[in-house]
Amino acid sequence: MARFIFITGGVVSSLGKGLMAASLAALLQARGYRVRIRKFDPYLNVDPGTMSPYQHGEVYVTDDGAETDLDLGHYERFTGVSARQSDNVTSGRIYQQIIAKERRGDYLGATVQVIPHVTDAIKEFAQADTDDLDFVLCEIGGTVGDIESLPFIEAIRQLRNELGREQSCSVHVTLVPYVSAAGELKTKPTQHSVRELTSLGVQPDLLLCRCERPLPDGERAKIALFCNVRKEAVIPALDATSIYAVPLQYHEEGLDAEVLRHFGLTSSLPDLSRWNDIIDRYHNPEGEVTIGVVGKYVGLPDAYKSLNEALIHGGMANRVKVNIRWIDAEIFEQDDAAIAAQLEPMHAILVPGGFGERGSEGKIAAVRFARERKVPFLGICLGMQMACIEGARNTAGISAASSTEFGPTREPVVGIITEWMSEEGLQTRSQGGDLGGTMRLGAYPAELAGNSQAASIYGARQISERHRHRYEVNVAYREALEKGGLVFSGMSPDGLLPEIIERPDHPWFVGVQFHPELKSKPFDPHPLFSGFVAAALRQSRLV
Repeated sequence: MARFIFITGGVVSSLGKGLMAASLAALLQARGYRVRIRKFDPYLNVDPGTMSPYQHGEVYVTDDGAETDLDLGHYERFTGVSARQSDNVTSGRIYQQIIAKERRGDYLGATVQVIPHVTDAIKEFAQADTDDLDFVLCEIGGTVGDIESLPFIEAIRQLRNELGREQSCSVHVTLVPYVSAAGELKTKPTQHSVRELTSLGVQPDLLLCRCERPLPDGERAKIALFCNVRKEAVIPALDATSIYAVPLQYHEEGLDAEVLRHFGLTSSLPDLSRWNDIIDRYHNPEGEVTIGVVGKYVGLPDAYKSLNEALIHGGMANRVKVNIRWIDAEIFEQDDAAIAAQLEPMHAILVPGGFGERGSEGKIAAVRFARERKVPFLGICLGMQMACIEGARNTAGISAASSTEFGPTREPVVGIITEWMSEEGLQTRSQGGDLGGTMRLGAYPAELAGNSQAASIYGARQISERHRHRYEVNVAYREALEKGGLVFSGMSPDGLLPEIIERPDHPWFVGVQFHPELKSKPFDPHPLFSGFVAAALRQSRLV
């Protein structure tokens, strides 16, 4: 039977519960245990798919087509365990399912209430498909004390009571701030946060204390005394030099050992060799490259979280440091001189995914610069579409080329997908349909041309990658684009949907309709990012 670890956060948001969950899971995995991590999000959106990245960061997509919280990206990158739709649930999804049951009459006339109906649904979600696991880590989003998270806290209270102490553990992530005027760390916020959680019926077993300075032994003892935990269960969590140093740091502080002690388990020391190798590659590069990312959400790093990490993974694969320069695509629309000024110092250029017309002409300008100056280029999702529009306009003679996403056009090189095949059968969409959950989502196969750069990069002719898009390059323009030098080197198995484009006359120019960054891991860098960074390294030696 699986053991459950419930992770909550207090005092303030953004303490790193997701990284903590991912790191603890990685440490348990390194000891030979089978793990899975789940995220409970209290907001009322059914999923984050319709949210602006500025609201909640990037949307992470699973193989089975779920649009989920970005923390699931951390979970996958740290454990290598593929996330599933069942690993992320929101209040909105819980209530949507309950209301649907009520409308069908499934509750047989009962009054539908938060307790037991909502809490039962949460518990059912937590325990689903866990028979083959040793540990299930459940992260509760938000901060203890938030009104919207109360049903989730109540659900884990009930579940802990049903499972018993030997099958469940509560880890509370909290803050121990340093007050410079007093010259000391303050434990009172942690005490109040634990008191708040305890008042809701959940007594923490372990405390992970985020702090900027080392936590003195006296303060650890004080926290233990007032929060009713063992002193050894008060784990300091200082800021790390890299997120990939966090598992090693938590191991040194005894987090995984204390969790096992709570469950009465003994284990040999974890095999942390791959984490030591990752840190060695990160801290001891043998060179460096600078990559310009031309996007529209560059004001918030979390909007491109997986992309940022995938570029770092590509650097690890090549033992180089990757300096990422986030460039707002809109500045290229306002000042032509800015294009050369911003992009000439770059060893490679990447245009990522996005939605809407804003910044699109700036992205097209960046593609043109990369093509004409022979700078390594990678276009992802919308970035590939912009590469096709740029090629249509400037090498294929289709001056009016555009996307129907940006409005009516007589040359729809990019248009909305009206139908495609999936494992569930034919999928159809319309221009005026709902936005949420209606894109081409999840893993789809592609077939690569045998003599293509794409096949060389992957070392395979058949691949599977994750998608999240509503618009697609119009295959009717394939002949014209290929005459202009833009080759369609990857297609869907039915030959209707372009998946990869490249330019054989360019040192490294690749566009992909999918999101390869979602499958990259520090111990298994995605081949596209490894190849892209390698091309940037070659470029750096030419300038």
